[in-house]
Amino acid sequence: MAKAIPIVRSFQGRRLRYETQRSFDQVLADLRAAVGNATHGELDQGASSSATTDEFEDRMQRLAGDSGFMLFFELNHGAWLERYGLHRKIRRWIFGNPIIAYTMLRHDITAGLFAPVELLLFENESGTTVMYDLPSSLMVIEDNPLLLDAARVLDRKFAELIERVV
Repeated sequence: MAKAIPIVRSFQGRRLRYETQRSFDQVLADLRAAVGNATHGELDQGASSSATTDEFEDRMQRLAGDSGFMLFFELNHGAWLERYGLHRKIRRWIFGNPIIAYTMLRHDITAGLFAPVELLLFENESGTTVMYDLPSSLMVIEDNPLLLDAARVLDRKFAELIERVV
């Protein structure tokens, strides 16, 4: 069997960092209020039990919060970091919306590597930091104007959500 040789392609992502004097708990609560919760397998259930695309989209819209996003996974780094003496509130979120993801994946399936999107929320000395990588800077690494347009819509929706909670 022939050995697979990786193809390496460099690209440059852009990281955004928002600082706020609001408490970690306030920002997290506002994120939870704005983002629906799909952490219990509703995406898979919706895909398998919907008879039509319209029915699937209706189910996904009901799961999404008023931001248009839904939470898929939350990792509480703070819980395990305490074992090492680092006492900080820190959460990593993976969230998105399959309807939004489709607007990009239809132009380049490899955009699925960065859809859904991620953010890191953590306590700092004067409040809270929210950090994420700009989706379009990760997804669009080749000339693809249709993908770029769709990814920029996601960039704006993401920024609107974060600006709302900070």
